[in-house]
Parts: sequence; C-alpha cells; structure tokens
Amino acid sequence: MRFYIIIPAHNEEASIQQTLQSLIEQTYLPEKILVVNDNSTDKTAEKVTEFSKKNSIVKLFNNNSTPTHLPGGKVVQAFLNGLEQLDNQYDVVCKFDADLIFPSNYLEKVASHFSADKKTGMVGGFCYIKSGDHWKLENLTNKDHIRGALKAYRKDCFQQIGGLKASMGWDTADELLAKFYGWSVKTDENLKVKHLRATGETYNNSSKYKQGEAFYKLRYGFLITLIASLKLALLKKKPTLVKDYLTGYFKAKKNKLPFLVNEKEGKWIRKYRWKKIKSKLF
Repeated sequence: MRFYIIIPAHNEEASIQQTLQSLIEQTYLPEKILVVNDNSTDKTAEKVTEFSKKNSIVKLFNNNSTPTHLPGGKVVQAFLNGLEQLDNQYDVVCKFDADLIFPSNYLEKVASHFSADKKTGMVGGFCYIKSGDHWKLENLTNKDHIRGALKAYRKDCFQQIGGLKASMGWDTADELLAKFYGWSVKTDENLKVKHLRATGETYNNSSKYKQGEAFYKLRYGFLITLIASLKLALLKKKPTLVKDYLTGYFKAKKNKLPFLVNEKEGKWIRKYRWKKIKSKLF
C-alpha cells in the first residue's frame, strides 16, 4: 500500500521535527510526506526544510491563509491545498497533525487493518497527552471515533465521501458519510500516539461557538445537539460549554449556514445517532 501523508502545520517549530522523525522511523514507510506550512510566523518552514535535506520523502509546501487559528475549516483547507500538490497514485491518504509522536509500528498496523477487510474505509489509533510522568488517554470522544489529528483513509472511501469538508465538524462528517456508504471505521486501542499539545490549546475565543455550529451543519436537530453538547461538556469537565454549543447551533440556524450533508444523508445520520443513544441508555 502506498501511503501519502499530509501534515498541516501552523507555528509548529517546537514539535514538527519530532513528528517527522517518528514517521521516517516507521517499520512501514510512507511514499510521501508533505508538510503544509500554513501561514506560520515562526521557524516551522525552516525546520521542515532542514529535515527534508536528509529525508527525500519529506517535502514542504507553503500555504497562504489567515493568521487566526480556528478549529476545522482552516486546517482542512490547508490539507486540501496540500493534496492538490500530490499525484493520485496513493492507496491510503493520511491527515496527521504536526504535534504527534507515532509508535514505530503505526503505519504497519494501519496497513494491516486495511488489508484485512476491504470494506474498512478509515483507520486510526488514539491520542495520549502528558500528565505528570505519565501519558493518559485524551478522552474527548467515544473509542469508536478517530480523532481528527490522525486520520487515515482508503482511497476509494475518501473519494466516495467527497474528500474532507473545510468546516468545523469535518472529522465527524467523514465518518458518518463513510458509514452511510457502507464503509467501516476501525480504531485500534494498541496504537498509542503521543499528543504534544492538548486539543484546542491554541484556539482563540471566537472558536467557542464552532462546535454547536458543527452540530447544526451535520443536521443533528435540536435534541441530538442538546445531548451531544451535554456529553462533550462533561467530557471536557466544563459544564458551561453547553451554553456556548447551543448558542453556536442557534446562530448557525438563524444565519442558515450551509450543511455538510444532504437531506438524505442527514436523515440517516439522525437515525444512526438515535440508535447509538438508545443502545447506551438501554
């Protein structure tokens, strides 16, 4: 399997070389690694250039965007701009963050999951953050969900879902659409990836409504949005976030923001979500 890896990076001079080092030390090497330097104001580009001189599979692409670091749309647009720079000869395309350290067998295990089942459309491990002298699971989602930081897509699945959506909620939309089209999503608890910076650490205050906006764009409807908001706020141990999420939902509804899925897909998604909710309650 030919793996292409795209890494959007905004001001990641402190971690990017560690991420790249962990990827070139894989037991199953990728064909290409493209770092998309997304309007960095630090030495990210210099660090990648320095690294690429000794490792030919690593390339740098400078992407122009707004300096504001918001969740969702900005990082996906950088990924998509990077994808345009590559050919179409991959079997698996990965969207990885620039502050991760992968275990050496990560890609080998991902490849084995894809090989074991031709209907596996997406594969991923789990992010762990430093807590004192230990690394603990960054527990923000269910264990059947692949974090946006480390997505790997089979080419056919990636193309069938229409690629990634440049919007908050993209890393839920991709999995829901994959399942809608009959693909399975595989998570592997044995693949423990070190996340050097906690999720959301660099987001500014204007991003607080984005999660509720994503729930609207996924066509969840109010009741599922309320349940999802309560659950996520509790996972983050910040109950006041519920208000922000619901505010974001109603702002998006008032402004009639475009959806990430069509009506047929949205109907299936709501049915799927209710099924999951009921299975946990009963």
